[in-house]
Amino acid sequence: MNAKDTKVTEGGLNVTLTIRLLMHGKEVGSIIGKKGETVKKMREESGARINISEGSCPERIVTITGPTDAIFKAFSMIALKFEEDINTSMTNSTVTSKPPVTLRLVVPASQCGSLIGKGGSKIKEIRESTGAQVQVAGDMLPNSTERAVTISGTPDAIIQCVKQICVVMLESPPKGATIPYRPKPASAPIIFAGGQAFTIQGQYAIPHPDVWMPLLQPVPMNLLFQMMNFTTAPSLSFQCSFGEAHC
Repeated sequence: MNAKDTKVTEGGLNVTLTIRLLMHGKEVGSIIGKKGETVKKMREESGARINISEGSCPERIVTITGPTDAIFKAFSMIALKFEEDINTSMTNSTVTSKPPVTLRLVVPASQCGSLIGKGGSKIKEIRESTGAQVQVAGDMLPNSTERAVTISGTPDAIIQCVKQICVVMLESPPKGATIPYRPKPASAPIIFAGGQAFTIQGQYAIPHPDVWMPLLQPVPMNLLFQMMNFTTAPSLSFQCSFGEAHC
């Protein structure tokens, strides 16, 4: 990197950035911590604003905003937390090779060309100089103009990689309007049995709130199968998403 890049990546410029991360529910739980203590500590020690999207979605958006040095500190804390989780999971595991820490950034598609570079030169440079693996998704995330950028490696490699990606984002702002990716709740299947409508949650069938039914209590799965197979009333079983509950 040139002198300007070095100055930016060390937080020498008073620049505020917003970086979005895409995380699975388990990862988000790790970041939040017991009673929100982990994310509170990250906010206080990094100085960055860390917001987590609401909703019972399989994926959540974690938005990190602040000066460059605060963002790098927040990323470092997140990467170290994920490495700690990996070490914990391996304690009683037979797996011998340690998996890398992996983070997924959500980047406007209009900036991905600059990140990849001509003939892939820029992304190759980032990989070689940081030791991190970087992959830019070919397709945009659903109903958005953003792509996922997956970074894998050691916490130190990830933070160096994020620094260089921030430089690219500063030098090549998004072009045009960006439609942000918003994860949608998972569409649980609806099962009709014995004149009732149910959604499946773990080992129970829960009466569906949008479809008429006299039963108000969850039904164990084995009883649901009995209702489907042995009820004397006509029974029909099929699946559709929540938005099509009356199909």
